[in-house]
Amino acid sequence: MGIGGKSVDEALAALSDMTAGAVPIARDEHLARIERAQAFMRRQGIAAIYLNAGANLLYFTGTKWHASERMVGAILPATGALEYIAPAFERDTLIDFMLVEGQVNCWEEHESPYALFIDVLARMGIAANADLPPRIGICESAAFFIYDGIRPLAAGYRLENARAVTAHCRTRKSAAEIALMQRAMDMTLAVHVATASILREGITTVEVEEFIARAHRKVGAPGSYFCIVLFGAATAFPHGVSYVQTLKAGDTVLIDTGCKLHNYISDITRTYVYGEPSERQRFVWNAEKAAQQAAFEAAQLGVPCEEVDAAARRSLVSSGFGPGYKLPGLPHRTGHGIGLDIHEWPYLVGGDTTPLDVGMCFSNEPMICVPGEFGIRHEDHFYMTAKGPAWFTQPARSIDDPFGLAA
Repeated sequence: MGIGGKSVDEALAALSDMTAGAVPIARDEHLARIERAQAFMRRQGIAAIYLNAGANLLYFTGTKWHASERMVGAILPATGALEYIAPAFERDTLIDFMLVEGQVNCWEEHESPYALFIDVLARMGIAANADLPPRIGICESAAFFIYDGIRPLAAGYRLENARAVTAHCRTRKSAAEIALMQRAMDMTLAVHVATASILREGITTVEVEEFIARAHRKVGAPGSYFCIVLFGAATAFPHGVSYVQTLKAGDTVLIDTGCKLHNYISDITRTYVYGEPSERQRFVWNAEKAAQQAAFEAAQLGVPCEEVDAAARRSLVSSGFGPGYKLPGLPHRTGHGIGLDIHEWPYLVGGDTTPLDVGMCFSNEPMICVPGEFGIRHEDHFYMTAKGPAWFTQPARSIDDPFGLAA
């Protein structure tokens, strides 16, 4: 139900802008994030962290800047005001993009930004100390050349991964963050419904991808943040294949896509059959649904992330898949965190013992891959509340009615 029957124009006409009332993260929330990080740093004995251009800089300061071969970021001390570091010729542009203001420390093109970094630490009162080196966290997303440039100049400092601070803050989403992700998920689910309706025999994966980009724009996104469209045997490859496929009757269809809304990301996969499902397709589809539900039910406050993955795998083994990563079965983790980045910590995977906490958000996608035949992935996301997990989007209903269109 809902698979095929509409033209591209009809499907697009049924969509409308869904962004009304969606509010970007405000400056006050960024300031509160900084305060929370600083309080955590003081408890942990971390003197300062460096936030590189990208998601971490955006999260704490609201300053949107893409990482490049030039060092651009911010130094956040455990106590005191945050300061930026940037090329001199970018100073005014950086100020224009700032949401949280701060002094901009500049370096000319022939100068070392790494020496400037050390100088700023000293001026902030974080002096080198050979006997008790101050702990300085370097953004985990910073390119190696930044760490490599700082390291020879950092005698008397202890350089370490800033992830302890950044992940502590970013993994626990606020109500405002969850609201933005909820809206983005709603937008992408509407796109999925529209996309299923335009399928026809002979349509190519490229045509479907182009429609999805147009549909995301119709609901108010800049376009698709990413898009994977697979037909038939290609659906057994979790992240796709290099060749274009053409749809035929009886093919499994797997579509994984998402968009951005005020920097927050959606990510939903739907899998169904074009035409009448075979008993084999129906069995695997239902086994996947059961594994996804088992993972959801296991996701309770305080439970280690790895236990959610284990619950999905137990369900799959009971259906005859696996064990472990063995195929036919689940070749990857059950899920990932999501927010400003599409894949964030923590992860629903063996070895990640992070206890589930209020505000954490995850994908739930224990995909079944059957090499040479097809793959089935149901991917929805959930967030942790004080009462346990809550879905952003309801899972697919059935292989015959994946979008719940039946009365």
